[in-house]
Parts: sequence; C-alpha cells; structure tokens
Amino acid sequence: MTNPMLRTYPAEINMDRTRLARVIDELNACAQACTACADACLSEAAVTELTKCIRTDLDCADICTATARVLSRHTGYDANITRSLLTACITACRACGDECASHAGMHEHCALCAEACRSCESACRQLLSEIS
Repeated sequence: MTNPMLRTYPAEINMDRTRLARVIDELNACAQACTACADACLSEAAVTELTKCIRTDLDCADICTATARVLSRHTGYDANITRSLLTACITACRACGDECASHAGMHEHCALCAEACRSCESACRQLLSEIS
C-alpha cells in the first residue's frame, strides 16, 4: 500500500522510493507489534514483572508511528528532522527489542515483538546511512 502512494507523489523525493516504502512498512509493522505486545503483557498473570516491557513497547510504537508519518511527507523536506527521527527510532527499537528479548523465553508475543524491533532498527539504520 505504501509503495503505490509514493509512486504518485508528483515531485522529486530525495530518497529511493522503494527503500523508503520498505522502511515505512517496517515502521508500521513494528508499531503494530509493539502495541499488540504491550496489550498481551497487560493480560499476563505476572503483569507487574512486565512493566518495563510495556513501557518500552508503547514508547517504541509511538516513535515508530511518528517516524512513519514524517517519512510519508515530502513537501518542504528537512533532512535534519528525518535524521533525528530515524536516530530516535533506532534507539527505541534497540531498547524495546532488548527488553522483549529478555522475556521471549516465557512469552511468544515478546519474541515476535523483539523480531519486529530488530527488523525495523535495521531498516532505519540503512535509510539513515543514505540520507545526505
């Protein structure tokens, strides 16, 4: 869905549209996984042991969502804002991925979330390295 929208943008985009679409898709997938993981954590019997996980899930979801939204806008593009958001997203994905990985042995939702965070972190790093 993201790629067709990017193809319709009438002006120049300072990034490879296919790669940009992939990153936006990764951001959205990560945000969804983090939101679902936080909700699943809230349903666990030992919810108090998952407080940090829930917090990092929600922070990561919010940051990924905001980053995807900004990456979807190109009029008046500011590379400094994009770099800052990608850096914040990389940090959030790393923290959330680490936290979820620490619970992955007991909670499958945490394992899946950690995987989504790692994939998103990697995609954001790659795009960040290409921004001039």
